[in-house]
Amino acid sequence: MKKFFILFFLFVDILFAQISKSAVVYYGNDISYTTLGVHDYIIVQPNHIDTAVPGFQIYKDKIYAYVSIGELDKTLDEYKKLQQNWIKTDNKNWNSVVLDIKNKDYQEFLFQTMIEPLRKKGFQNFFFDTLDSYQLYSANQEERKENEKALAGFINEFHKRYPQSKLVVNRGFEIMDDIHDSIEAVLFESYYSGTSGAKKHPYKKVSSQDREWFDFWLNKVRFYKKDIISVEYMSPKDIYGKKGEDVKNQLLAKGMIPYIANRDLDLYGVSTKEAVKREIFTLISEKRLDRTLQDSHQLGALILEYMGYKQRLYPIEKPLPKPENMHHYAGVMIWLRDYAPQPKKLVKWVKKLVENNIKVVFMGNFGFILRSGKEYKFLGIKVKKRKAPKIRVVYKGKMIGYEVEPPLTSADQIIKLKKGTPLLTYEYADLSQSTAIALTPWGGYMVGDDAVTVNIENENLWIANPFLFFQQALHLKPLPVADVTTQNGKRLLFTHVDGDGLANRVEGDFGYYSGDVILNQILKKYHIPHSISIIGAELDKNGYFGKYRKELTKLVQDMYKLDNVEGATHTFTHPFFWGKIKNNNLDPQYRLKVKGYKFSLQHEMIYTLRQINTELYPKGKTPKAKTVFWSGDCTPLESTLSFVYRHKILAINGGDTTITRTSPWLNRIAPLGLERGGYTQIYTGAQNENVFTNDWLGPFWGFKNVTQTFEMTNSPRRYKPIDIYYHLYSGSKQASIEALKYVFNWAMKQDTFPIYTSRYIPKVIEFYNYALENKGEHKWIFYGLNTLNTVRIEEKNLNVSLQKNVDITGIKHFENHTYLSLYTKNKKKALVDLTPEQKKDEAYMVSANGYINTFEESNTTKKYSFESNVALKMDFHLPQECKINVSPKADKEEHKGDSVYISYQNNKKAEVILECY
Repeated sequence: MKKFFILFFLFVDILFAQISKSAVVYYGNDISYTTLGVHDYIIVQPNHIDTAVPGFQIYKDKIYAYVSIGELDKTLDEYKKLQQNWIKTDNKNWNSVVLDIKNKDYQEFLFQTMIEPLRKKGFQNFFFDTLDSYQLYSANQEERKENEKALAGFINEFHKRYPQSKLVVNRGFEIMDDIHDSIEAVLFESYYSGTSGAKKHPYKKVSSQDREWFDFWLNKVRFYKKDIISVEYMSPKDIYGKKGEDVKNQLLAKGMIPYIANRDLDLYGVSTKEAVKREIFTLISEKRLDRTLQDSHQLGALILEYMGYKQRLYPIEKPLPKPENMHHYAGVMIWLRDYAPQPKKLVKWVKKLVENNIKVVFMGNFGFILRSGKEYKFLGIKVKKRKAPKIRVVYKGKMIGYEVEPPLTSADQIIKLKKGTPLLTYEYADLSQSTAIALTPWGGYMVGDDAVTVNIENENLWIANPFLFFQQALHLKPLPVADVTTQNGKRLLFTHVDGDGLANRVEGDFGYYSGDVILNQILKKYHIPHSISIIGAELDKNGYFGKYRKELTKLVQDMYKLDNVEGATHTFTHPFFWGKIKNNNLDPQYRLKVKGYKFSLQHEMIYTLRQINTELYPKGKTPKAKTVFWSGDCTPLESTLSFVYRHKILAINGGDTTITRTSPWLNRIAPLGLERGGYTQIYTGAQNENVFTNDWLGPFWGFKNVTQTFEMTNSPRRYKPIDIYYHLYSGSKQASIEALKYVFNWAMKQDTFPIYTSRYIPKVIEFYNYALENKGEHKWIFYGLNTLNTVRIEEKNLNVSLQKNVDITGIKHFENHTYLSLYTKNKKKALVDLTPEQKKDEAYMVSANGYINTFEESNTTKKYSFESNVALKMDFHLPQECKINVSPKADKEEHKGDSVYISYQNNKKAEVILECY
């Protein structure tokens, strides 16, 4: 009896250990890491994966590459490398050959031709399929046993060669006794629902007899405490409906990890965990305009990003994806300037989206001419041609008049809303009425000049509040947002400098080279992190300043000797137009000319970084330079971004954030960056002095106005960190250097967390790739955070229980926001529990301008260790029954009520212990 209870509780433990895990098997091309990232097992077709993109790098320890062991598809290139004596038979159902697993040469082929290339690409974990294919040719039990022994030997050899690699196998039940130590989990298919092979009815229920057979083998897998993943096949409408939910719960009750998907495994199905949908599929046309110039990007991206969402820009010139495969998107925006090239296809596609309960928003243009007919009826609107001028506004909802009142410019068409909620309705001279902005059952629309209107300065101004409109039209859930602007309760501050003008002569008698002035009057005076780039050609003997090479080199070396300066490259020849690069070559007319130089991205970036680290950095200085500041038009295409990420180079620049009190419009604030093919271009926090001085034509004190940009991107919403971005040529004029000092003096008075530019870039990369899970109404789990460790909640004085939040180290209330500081070091995920409750008063960090190196917590004690780039400043919330211990002793410790303010004059490291009894 005692033995029975031990086995029973062992079984229960296994069930509960497995039930919290989640799996996805996705063989499609629409890779979404914000969807994949919540899962513990991510099984993919490796030929569909670009391992250089940041999403893969963030989640690679959970990603498993598919490898077929017992068969090989005849369409693959590797098929041509097979030896005929390895082939045992054909599998006509899958157009593959079945191979002799006993053959040692074939086994080595698997290692060298199928597995090693994937490891070199970056895959470290694998999913082995077709393990049981030997059963197709085994003539008797003895041959089966020989094949099973060989198969087990191969799997164990894999584990021996790659002990750090995790392995999931498809079935392999018969050899479980021999391989259990070499595998992480077992996957099998169709416990409840499978495929029939028929076109008309491709899915079928599994018989109870088949389940009994599975149960016999699964008990053995459970005995070895291995995770069990059951893949169930259903039609798309059933996957997300009651049938899918029922099957998921039945599998969970049996202690298995469920994954329910379609036959082709090309949509994101259902498992234990469900990712919050953060991506907005945005349909654009790139026929005439690059995506950097699209209204969708320049106007819409910022709004969505602030709310925690991101755009997935998709050109209409490509085939439209299947609507039934798009359930992982939070919604769809159609943001076209012109009519779609195939309008009828677009209408049918939108109708299918609506049928799949995916919300749609039209911006600027419907993309097709609305007509009467069945195919348009689902929209619930009727359109006719305008015959008279617009005369007045007859209805204006609360969200209208956000930046400007509705214009009375006449539209081309009259829109009659039959179903939905009007937000803006006009009357025309013939008494006809037109609803220009509306929420509808399927989403909503803003079309014509009533999406945004252009003023006399050619500024795009929002008529409706875009935050409310997007949220209500797309039914977007309010999210806690991983915030790139703030760390440990303080606004981030960094400065980065493009290398242009290093050797410019100084006007007046306050220096010689512009670089000298920057060195002596900025870098040495303001003891915060500075990121300084150089243009390699300016230090090259064949470059424009070749005869001054020696003294310019010494000048740069003096800059890089400073302990508050990190190096970066502004490339070798400063490409003016990155889109002109063809086949890794750029015509000299589009870059600086250097005698005898043949253009290459390798030389532009890798060579110049190596030169900085070996010739210009002082010996032993770390960390090494690893960042490029884009030059010229700052518009690298996908191939160039791919080069940067493949070589693990960080990069920044681009985006036009120039909002000021005279131009206080949202369109003057750029989004955080731009994605191309899974690669992210990171934008600056504000524009440089070249823009604020009218392309360096004057006034040369114009950069002072950037402080207005910093203020207006901080309140009422904090969109951006403080980024003092300028060129070395700012040291060449008295007015410009004084403007620079003005900006730095302003910044030094702010409550900031100074960092290097190279520490900001990864935060934005993580923003575009983090995954979010909602556990009930108030519990949120973040995946993929490493350097990005602040969560913003749009609620003033949010009540947060730290007893329930072991990952939260601090709380800062600022205006109408609450910033939560997370400690994510060496963690795979972070929990944020916002369950409202009456909590006891607790001690915690409010803010600090240093990184938290370690954080330890017990029932009575919180222990922090900090390290900063500048003299430490910290403040804490300390209830009366608590005490604080700071080491080393602070230069200033001030107690005001429940607040404690701590600061040092020079010290950059400290340990703080909060004790409450």
